Amino acid sequence: MANDKKEEQKKEDENCEDPIEESTLEDLSSKEDEINQLKEDLQAQQKKTEEYISYSQRLQADFDNFKKINEKQNKEIIKYANENLISNILDSYEDLGRALDNSNTFEELKEGVELINNKLKDTLSKEGLEEIPAKGEKFDPFKHEALMVENDEKTENGYIIEELMKGYTFKDKVIKYSKVKVCKK
Repeated sequence: MANDKKEEQKKEDENCEDPIEESTLEDLSSKEDEINQLKEDLQAQQKKTEEYISYSQRLQADFDNFKKINEKQNKEIIKYANENLISNILDSYEDLGRALDNSNTFEELKEGVELINNKLKDTLSKEGLEEIPAKGEKFDPFKHEALMVENDEKTENGYIIEELMKGYTFKDKVIKYSKVKVCKK
């Protein structure tokens, strides 16, 4: 009986081992293929990631270089922004020197200075400088600065009686307010 049991067990073991071994080998082989495929996919993804990192680093370096170049250009623009204006004013400056050197009388000097004043006024006007109208205008706190107030019978309340100092706008921006005397009743 014990021998019969041993033989039965031996037959069962033989029957079981063959199908298990074949299926296990097939499973292991397919698992190995899957693992190898996953390893290849991982390597490909790692290579792609490295390429993206490298591209990102180059892009960052290019951007940093662009910023440096842009800052340098802006500094140059600011440094020479008034070059054209200075060049135009130089003509008037030289004319003033010639008028002082070549005028023998006060009348000649006055005439020369008036010509230079008109030339300088035209130059500044071409650059965008304009006088702010004041006398007889309604007081505007965005263009005028009231230094004095006075009750004047000839002038309406809130209107400018007298311009004490001229004011100017540069391309629609007030750069110097007119100093005025305003009528207040």
